[in-house]
Amino acid sequence: MNWLTNVVRPKIRNMLRRETPENLWIKCPDSGQLVFYKDVEANQFVIPGSNYHMRMGAVARLKSIFDNETWFDVALPEVTADPLKFRDEKKYADRIKDARARTNLNDAIKVGYGKLEGSAVVVAVQDFDFMGGSLGMAAGEAIVRGMELAVEKNSPFIVFAASGGARMQEGILSLMQMPRTTVAVQMLREAKLPYIVVLTNPTTGGVTASYAMLGDVQIAEPGALIGFAGARVIEQTIREKLPEGFQRAEYLKEHGMVDMVVHRHELRPTLARLCRLLTKAPAQEGASKPTQAVTSPAQIISAAETAPAAPHA
Repeated sequence: MNWLTNVVRPKIRNMLRRETPENLWIKCPDSGQLVFYKDVEANQFVIPGSNYHMRMGAVARLKSIFDNETWFDVALPEVTADPLKFRDEKKYADRIKDARARTNLNDAIKVGYGKLEGSAVVVAVQDFDFMGGSLGMAAGEAIVRGMELAVEKNSPFIVFAASGGARMQEGILSLMQMPRTTVAVQMLREAKLPYIVVLTNPTTGGVTASYAMLGDVQIAEPGALIGFAGARVIEQTIREKLPEGFQRAEYLKEHGMVDMVVHRHELRPTLARLCRLLTKAPAQEGASKPTQAVTSPAQIISAAETAPAAPHA
């Protein structure tokens, strides 16, 4: 026992006690180093030193993409909250309430409309913190509405995918969002509007099997886990050991499944260049320009990769 415990009255002890936020420090999953949360937040949630890309919330992602961190939130259609009255360890309706309270989001996908280096774009962001970014009816409606708005505004559509797959609590109604979003992608194609997909960690399951792999250009963040089934399930099925780095962004780029692996610090200028190239829009003053004319998809990707290497924090 010390003098503070023995002598100082409880009310005074409570005044002397300092409240420490739970997320004051972050442990890097890659290197194990402890990093001050504010430093990671200022670095777009990339760990300084190891360059490990942590998950990024929907609001933070939209701020990092739109000019002046401003955009219009797109109103999304209302859906039935618990159509199957599903219950496992707890009610599905209660899970949704908890997820909404924790993330301040209505569902897993948030859609915004604004300017990217002066050009109008529609951006949809999937937030993994909301029930694993799972694809349910509300998320499907968000993707479809975002693509419809892109057609209405005649602007490119960009989606940041992060998901564990379809939402099991909605059963077949969740699985039906896969063909619905695929049809919506075809609507963009018919309107001849760019559809760019950014695959973040992780993107798996039914999302990978639908709109996440149908982009005109497929971009992935470094180290992102991308696939349909898990590596352990695949190994048990084929009874073979999978190669090193299987289902990681760099491995998939080498094998032609994604077009580019782009550091988060370079995502914004890269997306802006791709939108200009695909829409044949003039470059804004001060924006980087391609050094040659582009006529094919391969040249478009090559021109978009002309940005300097990402700085290391």
